[in-house]
Amino acid sequence: MAVFPKFRKLFQRPAPVSRVGARRPTSAAPAGDEPREDRLRSRLASDPNDVGAFRELAELVRRRADGPHPAEDPLVPAEDVETAEQERARRGDLAVWALAEELAGHPRAWYPLVELARLSVAEDHEQAVRRLVTAHERDTTGTALAHGLGVLRDADRPHEALALGTGHWRAREHDLEVGRHLVLAALEAGRPDEAERHLAAIDQHQDQPRAARMHTELRAALDEASDSSTA
Repeated sequence: MAVFPKFRKLFQRPAPVSRVGARRPTSAAPAGDEPREDRLRSRLASDPNDVGAFRELAELVRRRADGPHPAEDPLVPAEDVETAEQERARRGDLAVWALAEELAGHPRAWYPLVELARLSVAEDHEQAVRRLVTAHERDTTGTALAHGLGVLRDADRPHEALALGTGHWRAREHDLEVGRHLVLAALEAGRPDEAERHLAAIDQHQDQPRAARMHTELRAALDEASDSSTA
């Protein structure tokens, strides 16, 4: 069942940027972690791409939304326990979705868009890719692109990762992790010749010592893949 399309309309209006650093009003009893949440939101108000702060806050809101684990009662049918776990996971995902959409309203925010893509790639991969393109357009370093390629590879979509990366990668300037993802995505897609081309492009990077180390590492991966294919 498509989960996120049902709830997308609930989050169509991200909160104004000026509210990112404040908790939303609630009638719920205090959870005891408000000072921590406020600190994290303050950091994200200053930098919506603070990956560490986002992940920490996402874990906080996910845990709060998940609620208690199903009781380990041997009399409860396994399918009921599984359904309860799925419901907990869904609530947690929706809480993180709401947080990411709130932060994505910031004109410089790219990491929240990456998180939205990660949450939606299985059910709406075209929209997920559009979010990753927008994330890349908001970042000049290639870091957003590297994260986006990781999302697509994790979703077992190496061909889409190649299409996104090849069209936007500036080998000399961008984060070298983009090159790593492209080489590995090409191997996963069964395109060893393309993997070789991306590996050669890594050598153009301005950080030559790091590029050399990455080249050596990925050369070993390509050689291993070649040996496996001929075995």
